[in-house]
Amino acid sequence: MMALKGDDGVPKDTFHNLSDDKKRKIFDAAVQEFSTRRFSEASINQIVKAAGIPRGSFYQYFSGKEDIFCYMFEEILKEKRDVIRQSESVDPDADVFEICIQATGASFEWGRLNPKYSQIGMLMEIDNSEFITKLRGASFEGLRKMIERDKKRGLIKPETDSDLVADMIYALIWKQYSLVGFNEELFLEKVNDGFKIIREGIAGGK
Repeated sequence: MMALKGDDGVPKDTFHNLSDDKKRKIFDAAVQEFSTRRFSEASINQIVKAAGIPRGSFYQYFSGKEDIFCYMFEEILKEKRDVIRQSESVDPDADVFEICIQATGASFEWGRLNPKYSQIGMLMEIDNSEFITKLRGASFEGLRKMIERDKKRGLIKPETDSDLVADMIYALIWKQYSLVGFNEELFLEKVNDGFKIIREGIAGGK
């Protein structure tokens, strides 16, 4: 998760003293708002209204819109990581391309059951606010580390630009998801074809 302004935790200690039911209502209200509007357009007023809490109470729990977005985003990522971790289909020793395919396949049903989470991700892709741009950039780090690992294992040429390949993988996955949605078979077929091109290139022999 990206570094946050200020010294307060995310969320503040007072939030952790709430009942699980109240914390869930606030989380659900954030999901509802951020799945229907880009971060830059989302409203704290709508979140507190949906959560059934006073606006003043909101600032006892969070410093602002950035903080509640980070809290919500991290909770979603934890859930997704748990789904992937529990899947027997994900081989941590596979190369970065195979891991991406396996992890996506493992989390597909989770995404189907939680379409609002997917919508939050899609809205992040079309939000150019500084905050979301930095948060998107942090998402590349895991990919970049796997690419660097594969370079050391001799699976990827050492001179390869890791950041560029991470960008290409990320863009390919999101572009195909935006086109085919929850058609898992077609999505995985397109992503596999794209990865083959990245691996092998498209220049014809002379």
